[in-house]
Amino acid sequence: MRFTYDPRYNVAYIRFHKKSTEVETIRISDELNVDIAPDGTIYGIELLNANEQLNREDMGRLLVINEATGEEKELPLAVGR
Repeated sequence: MRFTYDPRYNVAYIRFHKKSTEVETIRISDELNVDIAPDGTIYGIELLNANEQLNREDMGRLLVINEATGEEKELPLAVGR
């Protein structure tokens, strides 16, 4: 999995798989798109207006939790306002 943020366009993208086939982008809302393959595989999730979505009550931090071990790692996100 890969998480990227482009401050020029204020877009974040969570990539689960490299695009190895044609995908369809499904617009979920004004701020959320999902890239999905014909077989139902989700390739990625795009967050538009990302700084508003990422800088809410968590103050721009990404918390990664390993549900199997309970281990947590907090990462700061470099998103500007």
